[in-house]
Amino acid sequence: MPRPLARYAALTGYIELGRTLGIDSVRVLRDAGLDPAALNLQDRWIPAAAVARVLELSAAESGREDFALKLAERRRLSTLGPLSVSIREEPDARSALKSLIRYQHMYNEALRIRMSERDGLTAVKVSIELGEPAAVQQSCELAAAVVHQLLRGILGDTWKPVSVGFTHARPADDSTYRQMFAAPLVFDHDFTGIITYTTDLDKPNRLSDPLLRSYAQQFLDTLTAPEDPTTTTRVRELVELLLPTGRCSIEQVARSLGVDRRTVHRHLAKSGQTFSSVLDETRAELASRMASGSRYTFTEVAEMLSFSSPSSFSRWFHQQFGVSPREWRRQTSADGTHTEAARDAVT
Repeated sequence: MPRPLARYAALTGYIELGRTLGIDSVRVLRDAGLDPAALNLQDRWIPAAAVARVLELSAAESGREDFALKLAERRRLSTLGPLSVSIREEPDARSALKSLIRYQHMYNEALRIRMSERDGLTAVKVSIELGEPAAVQQSCELAAAVVHQLLRGILGDTWKPVSVGFTHARPADDSTYRQMFAAPLVFDHDFTGIITYTTDLDKPNRLSDPLLRSYAQQFLDTLTAPEDPTTTTRVRELVELLLPTGRCSIEQVARSLGVDRRTVHRHLAKSGQTFSSVLDETRAELASRMASGSRYTFTEVAEMLSFSSPSSFSRWFHQQFGVSPREWRRQTSADGTHTEAARDAVT
């Protein structure tokens, strides 16, 4: 079964936080197989395991067990992207949480949020399921902080949980935990999550505008269906992610998806594709985009697209588009042409 993906938005504010804590954020991202230059592409899908690894490495290198909580302090509801539109307009806290749970796959496929009610209390439990052995303490705490911030935003600053639980031992310095949650903390707990009074969840959402509720739901429904991304889509996104690292191979893509290469070939064949065709299409799309602007030199473009030399990139580009990369850039900057040519080359 393919390994779960997450959006780059999960790392919003990461570079800035790393800088303040004295760690080399760019190196950590690269060590986890991620492209630091793509961090601002918040809607791009990446392996959820890579996100978890970035958080764990950062906590270890900074010596801050509260790293994920410090990252959460830099987030806003809007970090959830289109999902924030629906949540903001739900009538009460319960509906907002259910919306978050229903559409959590839009944000992070590894995230699991569950609600259970008993004796007037509601437990909101969070977990991360990567499909492989890996440390997830930081990822779970980031998710718990997101839930807490959501409820605080809906119910107001006077709301406080009954308690907040963590599956790990109490850290030597728990001041960030106490400051963020302002509630009794239970460490070595059987789950990571928040317990609140059930009646709190029935309180109205102070952010909601009833006139916009129907529109917000319709808007969200146009952006997503409750289905997993196709294997072809995942392969294409992983190819785009891995090309700049020089490790873009069918074996590496298969490992990222948690399957063997034959399974990847079989799924691609169902949609009339091969790994080579997906690689060529993605490379052509990236090449046309990079050659159109002046941000990268052609040598850099060749390296980012895993060509052995600038000359081999130039020959390949001419075969794809009928002009050299230099001529493409000159003409594109002059009159904005080639949009159709680029589209034809990758279809």
